[in-house]
Amino acid sequence: MSTFLDGIRFSVLDRSRTREGEDAPQALRDTVRLAQEVEALGYHRFWVSEHHGVPGVAGSAPTVLAAAVAAATSTVRVGTGGVMLPNHRPLVVAEQFGVLESLFPGRIDMGIGRSVGFTDGVRRALGRAKEEADRFGEQLAELLGWFTGEQTAHPQVHARPAEGLRVPPFVLATGEGAGTAAAAGLPLVIGDLRGRDRLLKAVDTYRAAFRPSPWAAEPYVVVAGTVAVAATEAEARRLLIPEAWSLAHSRTRGTFPPLAAPERIEGLSMTEKQRGFYEAGLEGHAYGTEEQVAEALERAVKETGAQEVLVTTSTYDRAALSESYRRLARAVGLTARGA
Repeated sequence: MSTFLDGIRFSVLDRSRTREGEDAPQALRDTVRLAQEVEALGYHRFWVSEHHGVPGVAGSAPTVLAAAVAAATSTVRVGTGGVMLPNHRPLVVAEQFGVLESLFPGRIDMGIGRSVGFTDGVRRALGRAKEEADRFGEQLAELLGWFTGEQTAHPQVHARPAEGLRVPPFVLATGEGAGTAAAAGLPLVIGDLRGRDRLLKAVDTYRAAFRPSPWAAEPYVVVAGTVAVAATEAEARRLLIPEAWSLAHSRTRGTFPPLAAPERIEGLSMTEKQRGFYEAGLEGHAYGTEEQVAEALERAVKETGAQEVLVTTSTYDRAALSESYRRLARAVGLTARGA
């Protein structure tokens, strides 16, 4: 293991992906079990995500799922990657995180994103339009103001029990949100590892424009990406197949399906367009043996200057996924809790 990775935090984001032949409740229960596993391995955070109306993702209520994760663990930080603020009223989000922090003091993170519902139907069901994302900076300022008691949008209204609590906020970005994070003086979570030039440009923009705030005195960068580790490079690449096919399916058929077994996917007859998306979905990730992945992550950290890596791996075989996280923990030198 390279000593360069000493001091770099490693965390996990689980999207509660469903598998063929498995129902959504099972996926949610497995997310909680995975949190317990990565806590024992020494990962710093465990985050859950927000998706609405997606067949392949069970996680639709991240603060509810975060409560279940926090209740089942004791030391790992728990949060959201993230709550999509344009889908919600800032007051309600503040209240939810206030409750989480009150129940699990000192362990809750508030990851916030700017996406709205994926389809017109979902956006209508949420009562939101695409344009809501354009107000993200304003919504974020209101949200933070509910915690400090300084929000002015709704005089004489207070967020209980959030007001006065300190829940670390993070801004999730694919590029555009970097400026918002910098202006607000908040840590930045940005991905992915594949679009390295765009990633580096956004990180540079964030650092150059960062304004210190009561939430963060200096820039803090978390780079997010898919990481797969196995005994051989070929085995690690095979772990990427189910997610690559789901992405190709969504790009060509409009729905994001549950994960399928690699052997079933390899037997599919794909259109030329599907094959292109599928092959692209397999490239650019950090995958391979422990040594190969440690080298790839060292390069990513050196190039970005990131203080933390957020791993977002999904695959059909849950045992292989757990083994990947065990191998990654060993590769980057994590110390098991209780060891």
